[in-house]
Amino acid sequence: MATDIKAPQFPESVADGTVATWHKQEGEAVKRDELLVDIETDKVVLEVVAPADGVVSKILAGEGDTVESQQVLGHFEEGASGGAAPSGEKADSAPAEEEKEEPAEAPAKASESASDDDSASDQAGPAARKLMTEHGVAAEQVTGTGKGGRITKADVEKTISAKEEKRASQPAPQQPATVDVPATPGEREERRVPMTRLRKRIAERLVSAQQNSAMLTTFNEVNMKPIMDMRK
Repeated sequence: MATDIKAPQFPESVADGTVATWHKQEGEAVKRDELLVDIETDKVVLEVVAPADGVVSKILAGEGDTVESQQVLGHFEEGASGGAAPSGEKADSAPAEEEKEEPAEAPAKASESASDDDSASDQAGPAARKLMTEHGVAAEQVTGTGKGGRITKADVEKTISAKEEKRASQPAPQQPATVDVPATPGEREERRVPMTRLRKRIAERLVSAQQNSAMLTTFNEVNMKPIMDMRK
């Protein structure tokens, strides 16, 4: 049974909220009362949980989208299992049967590629094979310098170091949302990330209080000598 995933009822004086984090993705199985998504408002972070066991079939509001109270965030398929196609989106039975018949030749091709890999790995010693397995290096990527083209452990280590040097030389992908500030020796590393909606509103309130509140100090001087003489 299909069910709508709705945003919760927002508190008073809160008009809308922002989808902060989706903890489940489309097609992922969830259990009853398991956390699905966080909605962040100016005052509080609200959690939306699964109404029953099932699958998140469709996500309509992505992370960062502004939503209103009781707005539909996605669809939930109650009682379905993970990886199952949601109702209304099932493919026809005929194409499904064709897809099942097509991979018939796949095992043969897989066996051929496996035999090629085995023949290549036979040229490597036990230590070299273990090192290639740990670092995910194929035998075709290593040039054997041993007797008869046999791959030695040193050949594998040389290939691994060359891959690491190549990876280190490539520039890191740009991430505009997160900026790393290089830290000087002896100081903590700083990272700049966009403020959440709640933190942004707190910062606005602090700046407003500092700019609009009267901040002053008053000094009053009084001659207490007549009072002291009276006491004497």
